[in-house]
Amino acid sequence: MSTSATMTIRKTPAEEAFVRHFEAVAGDLPAAAASQEARRAAIARFEGLGLPHRRIEAWKYTDLRNQLRNVASPAVGEAPAVDRDALDEALGNLAGLDAYRAVFLNGRFAGSLSSLPDETGIRAENLAASSGAASSGDGDERIASESIVALNEAFVTDGLLFETAANAVLDKPLLIVSARAGAEDLLVTLRHDITLGSNSEATILETAVSIGLTGGQANARVDMTISDGARLRHLKIGSASPLVDLATWAARLGRDASYKALQLTAGAPLARNQSYVSFDGPGADLDFSAAVLANGRDHVDTTVVVEHLAPGCRSRELFKAVLDGEACAVSQGKVIVDREAQKTDGKQMAQALMLSETAEFDSKPELEIYADDVACGHGSTSARIDPDYIFYLRSRGIPRAEAEALLTEAFIAEVFDHVDAEDIRDVVVERARAWLAANANR
Repeated sequence: MSTSATMTIRKTPAEEAFVRHFEAVAGDLPAAAASQEARRAAIARFEGLGLPHRRIEAWKYTDLRNQLRNVASPAVGEAPAVDRDALDEALGNLAGLDAYRAVFLNGRFAGSLSSLPDETGIRAENLAASSGAASSGDGDERIASESIVALNEAFVTDGLLFETAANAVLDKPLLIVSARAGAEDLLVTLRHDITLGSNSEATILETAVSIGLTGGQANARVDMTISDGARLRHLKIGSASPLVDLATWAARLGRDASYKALQLTAGAPLARNQSYVSFDGPGADLDFSAAVLANGRDHVDTTVVVEHLAPGCRSRELFKAVLDGEACAVSQGKVIVDREAQKTDGKQMAQALMLSETAEFDSKPELEIYADDVACGHGSTSARIDPDYIFYLRSRGIPRAEAEALLTEAFIAEVFDHVDAEDIRDVVVERARAWLAANANR
């Protein structure tokens, strides 16, 4: 006689809190952002999946089930009043950029703080006020099994719908700001849908700021369709305030499309930036760069999955991390080349500069190739600052601390060279310098 038993996995306090919070606020979440049916299906999907953990290969180095201890209350209801001066102060050097703004305050669109483009061929409006919601989380097979995507759909309150007509050019960048205000920690959940018509062009920036003492968690999703011949430049400049940051990007590139993406993460105690890029048309180009600056016990995971589904496409991935204290950076880059994707050119590089003996760098590059006429490769390195370089600079009269700072900045600066616009490049370089001055070798 045989017996069988089923083992029930105990829910963590965080997993229980997500479900409990959903039941408490479900009636207050805007129907235009997602229907109640879609939200309940999503929270049921999350209950089945649970938080990701190290037994899931893609989350091997970021055990969210153990690392996420608390869940802040979801942002619902009215936000405190915030004026433009307070927002500009929180934005710091980003406030000086000549850019349109889409500001979301405690998860809701703030029209008085925003300045959306109003040009022929450009559509920009907030999700909760739109006649059509963004696509559901389980509609994209690449991310359907991700529990943080299920949480995004369950709790989403608003986001930006941005669309360009064919041949339209956005005349200046559009800055998407997730602003928090008040004294309580909040869970802020946003979803943005970006569609570029054929041969159009746009620059999109994302950032998050805190006005006051509020912290908590962020869960953001960005869906991008970059049509034939279109060009999208996309930058995420991470929050300067401590924040648990979970973000998902999903992009599809048409024929001869170009997607240039950069992420700067500095000072996040726990972050996962996961990106999925598919080449759906031939001749498309991807340039993906990420810079991580981490200290203390920060944990930052950058995961990029690139699918070459069409021939003659090019992808470049560059990841660089500066790690001090007991910080941990994770770089996972997976390139998949379909049988039809002949003449694929794919390269990825991950490098870490270790400023302490207790820092950790986990790098997992992968190539999954089914075509036979390709040029693909990857590399990964981690090292301390070369003492010969220190000696050379000190022999020229430069003090040790300044020499180390110069070499550290030179290491990370390669990522910022991928930013075309000089004013935006100056912003990210200044952010990196400020973090290095305040945190490196402390």
